[in-house]
Order: sequence, then structure tokens, then C-alpha cells
Amino acid sequence: MDHDDYEDHEDYDDDADGMSEREMDLEDVREQVAQLTEGHTVLELNGEDGTVPDVPEGEGVYDAVVAEFCWSRLKRDEQDGFLAKLRKAAGKDALLVLLDDVYVEGTSEPVARTDAQGNTYEMVSAPDGTRVERLMSYPTDSALRKRLANAAKEIRVARWEYFWVLTCRLK
Repeated sequence: MDHDDYEDHEDYDDDADGMSEREMDLEDVREQVAQLTEGHTVLELNGEDGTVPDVPEGEGVYDAVVAEFCWSRLKRDEQDGFLAKLRKAAGKDALLVLLDDVYVEGTSEPVARTDAQGNTYEMVSAPDGTRVERLMSYPTDSALRKRLANAAKEIRVARWEYFWVLTCRLK
């Protein structure tokens, strides 16, 4: 099922410049990620539209990867394959930065169900007004560390109000 047939829920308070708290939070996170990756050859992936982009072919082309809004849109059984593709594209010891959404009570869409594999799904409104289910996970710090332990080292997780960021080195 394609997951690009919905509108993201954005009911955030605006500041005087018209930026929501979420947008200001994202701007801050992106600034810090840019400082961290400065001087690197960076593969940038963005799944903000609800789909995880393909990882380009090639070996060791990049020395850093920034994947925004991708991890939460991967099923658990897709995560190892995604990490393997990143490792191939970026090489050993490459910097990996994952940036994704934190569940925020009152602003995030409600979790509709969890399947037998532990994948969670939320309900969102499609442009025609119908409600559709989309894959969306909100992992804990310990779940992220555990999941990436075989593929990465030097794993660190930081959280902002609306986002989490994981940094590590690929093994």
C-alpha cells in the first residue's frame, strides 16, 4: 500500500513569524545535524512524504548519511535491509544520522493498532476526507539502540519536543 495518500496532521501553535513550534524544533534539529555533517560527503534521504526513498547504488560513495523521517516508516522486517543498503552506500565507519518524529500527545495522530511483528499504525485523513491507516512507529531510545546494535557502534540518541535524532558509526 502506498503511504503518500494522506495529509500529515499539523495542529501546532504559531509564533509571531508564522512558524509552528514543530517547525522551529525541526529547524533547530537540522541546524545541529548540518554542523555535525559539515565537511562530509552526505547522502540525504527524506521520507517526509510518507515513503522511504530508495538508497542509491554504489559502494563507499558517501562518508555520512542523514535519513530524515525514514525509520518510522519502515516495518521492523525492513530495517536490517535498509541499514545494509546504507552501509553499502556509505561504507564502514560512516556517520549515520536518523531523524524522526516523537509521539506528542495531542498533536500526533493516534496509534490505531500494532500488528503481530510490533509495527504500529496511525489513522490519518486522506485528501478526500476518508481515514486511512499508515505505518508509523515511535521507538524508545533503548529499542533504537538494541535494533541498531548489530549494524552500528557509538550509538547516541537525543530528543527534542517533536523529534529524536540518533547518531552512530556504521560497522
